[in-house]
Amino acid sequence: MPPRKAAPWLSGTASPTGPYYSSLTRRRLCGLTTAVADVTTVVDVTVIATESLSKRFPRVTALDRLSVDVGPGVTGLVGANGAGKSTLIKILLGLSPATEGRAEVLGLDVTTKGADIRERVGYMPEHDCLPPDVSATEFVVHMARMSGLPPTAARERTADTLRHVGLYEERYRPIGGYSTGMKQRVKLAQALVHDPQLVFLDEPTNGLDPVGRDEMLGLIRRIHTDFGISVLVTSHLLGELERTCDHVVVVDGGKLLRSSSTTDFTQTTTTLAIEVTDTDEHPDGTRAVRDALDARGVTVQDGSGLPGAGHVLLLTSAGEETYDLVRDVIADLGLGLVRMEQRRHHISEVFTDSDAAQKEAVGHGS
Repeated sequence: MPPRKAAPWLSGTASPTGPYYSSLTRRRLCGLTTAVADVTTVVDVTVIATESLSKRFPRVTALDRLSVDVGPGVTGLVGANGAGKSTLIKILLGLSPATEGRAEVLGLDVTTKGADIRERVGYMPEHDCLPPDVSATEFVVHMARMSGLPPTAARERTADTLRHVGLYEERYRPIGGYSTGMKQRVKLAQALVHDPQLVFLDEPTNGLDPVGRDEMLGLIRRIHTDFGISVLVTSHLLGELERTCDHVVVVDGGKLLRSSSTTDFTQTTTTLAIEVTDTDEHPDGTRAVRDALDARGVTVQDGSGLPGAGHVLLLTSAGEETYDLVRDVIADLGLGLVRMEQRRHHISEVFTDSDAAQKEAVGHGS
């Protein structure tokens, strides 16, 4: 297969007044020094943009007038199963036409520039689609060659990428004998081997145990921090995205519910969560604190408790004086303080009413 022609952005000839321009520089990626495009972007550049994007099937509407902008970094695409996440990725890759609306990826129209987009984007599919009778090395080299890398570069990049995802020692084993976690790493490696500007990761932690999930989330974060590659990762596990992503886009039933930075989602509230221990003098320490605060005119609510650690009380903090008051009340009663902290919003609160969200946040110890 002949090497692919360099796209205009890779040749360094694109106009520096456009959203993307670059020059070829030598830098080290996944342990391999190679000439790559040193991409410079204008301020607030948009990596992905959709405008009134819709996708309708005979019996269901997968996307309903979705308009959203995604910038560089790690972006989480949140939604329940069937919310339209995978459909959106297929449209952005130019693999499925939209019913109406428009979309751009890296400044390229998905309708007319699908092949150019796929040159610059890596894709990790949700479902297991790996051939069981070949090794990870054979498969990733094949995918690198399909992306246009010459044979020697494909083998070098494959070895370094498999080392990066933690599969170097197992790279010659047939994929059919791999665990679920190892298969997920192979899929991640093939998405990274051709040095994309952007990667789409569709449910990358699907089927993983807690340890494997944590390791995969660490790899996803490093894709951007170590190599400068932007990431769009889909998930229905909200806690994962709070830990990993810079920005979160929430969709439900194909419609946009919210798009904002993770810090905006998880900002602190004015609600103070208090948890105390019991003593012989006060067998129900929680009630004793509540009665004492009520006597001082402070309105207190019960929250759900943490197992084996009493119950949680919620009150609105008016400032530092509220902390001082709570401290003094607990000290006067001779109780032990388990925690006293401002709770934070959770992304899950976008999907729930305020009462349910409050219980969930306190129950998670936030």
